[in-house]
Amino acid sequence: MSYNILAINPGSTSTKMALFRDMEQVSVLTLRHSTEEISRFDSVANQLQWRLGLILEALNQEKIDISSLDAVIGRGGLLRPIEGGVYLINERMCHDLRHPKLHHASNLGALIALEIANIVGIKAYIADPVVVDEMQEVARISGVKKCPRVSIFHALNQKATARRYAAEAGRDYESMNLIIAHMGGGISVSAHRQGRVVDTNNALDGDGPIAPERAGTVPAAELVDLCFSAEYSPKQVKQMLTGKGGLVDLVGSNSVHDIVVRAENGDNEARTALDAMCYTVAKYIGEMAVVLKGRVDAILLTGGIAYNACVTEAIDDYCRFIAPVKVYPGENELESLAENALRVLRGEIEPKEY
Repeated sequence: MSYNILAINPGSTSTKMALFRDMEQVSVLTLRHSTEEISRFDSVANQLQWRLGLILEALNQEKIDISSLDAVIGRGGLLRPIEGGVYLINERMCHDLRHPKLHHASNLGALIALEIANIVGIKAYIADPVVVDEMQEVARISGVKKCPRVSIFHALNQKATARRYAAEAGRDYESMNLIIAHMGGGISVSAHRQGRVVDTNNALDGDGPIAPERAGTVPAAELVDLCFSAEYSPKQVKQMLTGKGGLVDLVGSNSVHDIVVRAENGDNEARTALDAMCYTVAKYIGEMAVVLKGRVDAILLTGGIAYNACVTEAIDDYCRFIAPVKVYPGENELESLAENALRVLRGEIEPKEY
């Protein structure tokens, strides 16, 4: 028996969705949203009915009959910290997404999925949102009590990539120790110990390696001086850490591909920035190797930046002494969502309650 699954991934200026028959991608759609359209709404939650209408219209134009769906799964938003897995969308989850502490377009994923599921009379899910928190207690502690370390990372793709590698190795994810670096606009490096992410960096706020749009961990004293220099507002400093930091600040671009081309054409500034990013990713992989006490089955590199061989080869050169390095390029969010829904439909796992 095959299953029809609709996966939905709302972003700040787009809504991506795909129809899967089991894991075969039957159709993929990307709806673009202009700044002018988005600016009409005073909150992300208020975009719900507008985006839902656009989605239903697009599905109709593509002649996709939603009554044929067996499940709808949306990208998980900025909920309260939860352990990894597939979650049935319930009213408690929807309440938290309508009244979030942190606003992001991903908060619409579950709300849109549930609206479509209710029309059809089927169930809706989310899987492995960025707030997945399985950190061991010692990993939460920083040297300032009021500043604990927080788990916010690319959980969806990291977990899916881990399961993919485990299947290729003929093993279960829950039996392996893996280090996974997801490299996109932000970069998260995580220690996976037997199916749980016991340590990671807060990729949302810019902690960790230098990334295209994240400063990475910066010297504390210099940051304090910057904050109290009276030259910058708190908003401007936060933008230096996330959004306008990292490669954007160092070389004026968030495109690793373009920076690679510049470096290959003799741009020394671009080469140095690229080397620094690879160096810091490798350093964090080394930290996670210590977390796993050196017992590492593999190091997996994923995310959009992993398409750049010069980056993955540089990281491999630093880290191959720890464990074999495997590369799985791409964000793979829609595929990862569909895979999780399929596991539920096939009875391989039970969905969790939020």
